[in-house]
Amino acid sequence: MPEVKSGRWFIEFYSPYEAHMHGVRKYLVTEETNFQFAEILITQEYGKTLILDGRTQSTEVDEFIYHEALVQPAMISHPSPQQVLIIGGAEGATLREVLRHRTVKEAVMVDIDHKVVELCKKYLPEWHHGAFDDSRVKVFYLDGRKYLSESPQLFDVIIMDITEPVEHGPSYLLYTREFYQIVRDHLTENGIIAVQAGSTSMRFLYLHSVIYRTLTTVFPVVKTFQAFVPSFDLPWGFALACKNEKLDPGRLTEKEVERRLQERGVAGLRFYDGCLHNGLFKLPKNLREALTQQLDIIEDDKPVFAVV
Repeated sequence: MPEVKSGRWFIEFYSPYEAHMHGVRKYLVTEETNFQFAEILITQEYGKTLILDGRTQSTEVDEFIYHEALVQPAMISHPSPQQVLIIGGAEGATLREVLRHRTVKEAVMVDIDHKVVELCKKYLPEWHHGAFDDSRVKVFYLDGRKYLSESPQLFDVIIMDITEPVEHGPSYLLYTREFYQIVRDHLTENGIIAVQAGSTSMRFLYLHSVIYRTLTTVFPVVKTFQAFVPSFDLPWGFALACKNEKLDPGRLTEKEVERRLQERGVAGLRFYDGCLHNGLFKLPKNLREALTQQLDIIEDDKPVFAVV
């Protein structure tokens, strides 16, 4: 086993009996913000790593998997996304993926934690690639639910790139039925919402399936899928929900996906393409069963929290 100096490990606990250890080469940031504890480390295996409240958000080596999976299926499933809202997304990588589409006229990003965004701008340029400076971008430092509740604007795509619903954390009320109703009312006729929907591993599958079930109470079409993110050491779940049942993402062919990518000038993807899209929604049997058997719904007065 390679030696790492004493105290130079970041250990992320999934339960009292399971954890993933990262050898740390250097600590860049350890800072308490008004909303969460933020760390930016350089790890031995995954390079720069953003950690919020002790949970890995993304790493330099494999962030493209998470961000392309979150953004691209939703953007491609919409026939012409022009107005896009990102709630969360501090690293700027979700913004980067949205801006690949030349159909986009405006990308609004709303993040509650100004300090984390500023830290990401400074320390994680490999993620955002200067996306914050794009003339199409507007950034607001507000609670995402408050912003939507008070905004009259409609969006073609809304992307939820937020932390998991941790008790007393900043995002647990962004997973409820009431919130998804607000989202629906701020989507255009062909609008789509993309949600990071927790891990699909056996231990965490309840959260993923209950997010799915909650979305189905608001939207006529809901699809979930998963991607393995090595730095998470877990398969990660995502959900798409469509306001128009004719825009079922599962109906898009490989050829159509590739045509849309080419027409919109989307280049440089490392994870997502037409071949992947074609198979994304073919879920393993245990996951399909968990989704169909789930009856619980997340509500404002009955929130669900991630297992920590």
